[in-house]
Amino acid sequence: MTNETESPDRVATDILEAIQYGYKGRRDIDIVIQQPEFTSVCPMTGLPDFGCITIKYTPEDKIIELKSLKFYLMQYRNVGIFYEHVTNRILDDLVEVLAPKKMEVTGDFTARGGITTKVTAIYGKTEG
Repeated sequence: MTNETESPDRVATDILEAIQYGYKGRRDIDIVIQQPEFTSVCPMTGLPDFGCITIKYTPEDKIIELKSLKFYLMQYRNVGIFYEHVTNRILDDLVEVLAPKKMEVTGDFTARGGITTKVTAIYGKTEG
């Protein structure tokens, strides 16, 4: 028996709002945002998944408006999506809206059946 889940297609990116970054040309900065109460559901069972989404990026011209990001992430609450897919989807959506110099999204998900999962997706150059 599985619970009903919603499709990832229902997650709208037009809710994400970019703000002009007012310090372009200055030394690069890193912005780190955490959502420690992220929820989605397992597409196989419909059981809830819980985790912390961490977004780290270096802006080029734009930064994310935080309330819009919160509402964007809340859309996943009833969406059936694997950890690996949601992490990459969030990265792709934010890169499309912000066009950052670099960005990293990490999903650190709580244990299910004694197994924890941490997924990191990276866009742009990383320093070695």
